[in-house]
Amino acid sequence: QVQLVESGGGLVQPGGSLRLSCAAPGRIFSVYRMGWYRQAPGKQRELVAFITRAERTNYADSVKGRFTITRDSAKNTVYLQMNSLKPEDTAVYYCHANWPGTTYDYWGQGTQVTVSS
Repeated sequence: QVQLVESGGGLVQPGGSLRLSCAAPGRIFSVYRMGWYRQAPGKQRELVAFITRAERTNYADSVKGRFTITRDSAKNTVYLQMNSLKPEDTAVYYCHANWPGTTYDYWGQGTQVTVSS
């Protein structure tokens, strides 16, 4: 059973910042592309950002310039730094690991991010 362990969610005011973390087993982290998805109430789950083993990144248009995804190979951890948060960023955020070119993937349990005054 592969576990992706997320942390860092919470309540923040508009304009504030949060950093999400996701720790993965080494055998997964070294091979898989790592990313973050989110799902707001009544909406479909959507890709927020991903980072490849070569550290190429991709972002949803809605978060470009505000969110940054990074990975730390020494800690087998991927981070999502979220700045200038907006109420529409409110969602459950899920860590995701995908073996590129295959359907092999894993999900974290999700962490709630709420942006509200």
